[in-house]
Amino acid sequence: MSLPAVVVAHNRYRLEGGEERCVALQLAALQEAGIPWELLERRSSALSRAQAARLLLAGGGESSLADLLAKLRQRAADRRVVLHAHNLLPAFGPRLLEAAHANGVPTVLQLHNLRLSCAIGVAWRDRRPCSSCRGRFTLPAVVHRCRRSRLESAVYAAALARHFERTLGAVDRFVVPSAYARQRVQQIGVPPARTLVVSHYLPDGACARASGAGHGRYALVAARLSPEKGIERAIRACAAVGVPLVVAGEGPDRPRLQRLAESLAANCKFVGWVGERELRALRAEAACALFPSEFPEFAPYSALEALAAGVPAVATDVGALPEILGRDACVPLHDEDAFASRLEALWVDPDRRAAEGEAALARARTEYGKERYLASLMSLYGELLA
Repeated sequence: MSLPAVVVAHNRYRLEGGEERCVALQLAALQEAGIPWELLERRSSALSRAQAARLLLAGGGESSLADLLAKLRQRAADRRVVLHAHNLLPAFGPRLLEAAHANGVPTVLQLHNLRLSCAIGVAWRDRRPCSSCRGRFTLPAVVHRCRRSRLESAVYAAALARHFERTLGAVDRFVVPSAYARQRVQQIGVPPARTLVVSHYLPDGACARASGAGHGRYALVAARLSPEKGIERAIRACAAVGVPLVVAGEGPDRPRLQRLAESLAANCKFVGWVGERELRALRAEAACALFPSEFPEFAPYSALEALAAGVPAVATDVGALPEILGRDACVPLHDEDAFASRLEALWVDPDRRAAEGEAALARARTEYGKERYLASLMSLYGELLA
């Protein structure tokens, strides 16, 4: 069978981030592999809150999928088509998936979070993971005002409850970026038999030629400065063992974190948000990368980028961090002494840093290469089109 053609669909978030990057990398991989594709895209930023609410409750709006399929089939007449969707809300919803089936197109839904049943997607409340909402049971989102506004929380809760089973019924295969994510989406009712792990990939040129961690000058945190990232833990650990810390990122927690660093007399430099080139330069001179997260992420790109830079990690054992970085790099979430001890062990031993950095590079190349990613996607598409 010839290679398929692919419609990639994504509703961009008002605050864009990792999902938008994942979509861009998928399109780049398809392009380089010579696989015809079309992008069906909507932007939440183009919708008013009232428009978004109406679309949510309706299960999405009318899409131009039929026209797009005709265009793609004209370009690739001998190829069958797969719909690979990412975020569906609010503009697409289950209507897009059902439209694909009506046109004889199998569907893949890639889950980057728990938005199928969680009004805020991240299932995080009161600084701890939350599992109150599952499947069609979404009332806790209203009780706890998860979207701050009681009315907006009610709209999301009602829409998710109304369309949960409808969405599941219109998806042929679910894709998640880690084994942790697969286990987590199973807990909210996503069928494990229809769920496949396809790890993110690192684009060509992302991996350093060699690790420079043995000559590193500081520990590095690169993250949004918000409570769930646990950056307070990194500042306290660095202050306790005398390690210089560079914090790259912006967010609402910055003033509090700066005051904490000053109160501890920590050697801590806040550099704000930096671009990709500047961040790569910071990693090239880092002795280690710190991931003190409290929030169990599905597969943070920052962890992959630390591997690609050949920087050893000190991380908490939450979410997919042990899966990506290796369990030896992770310590129990609530054991701040263990976090500081691993940091100190790396800081005082340049040879260990160099060895762990080279091992991280090898892991990046073997586990997160583009060829492996494409092979997984092609196997999935081939199965659906067989």
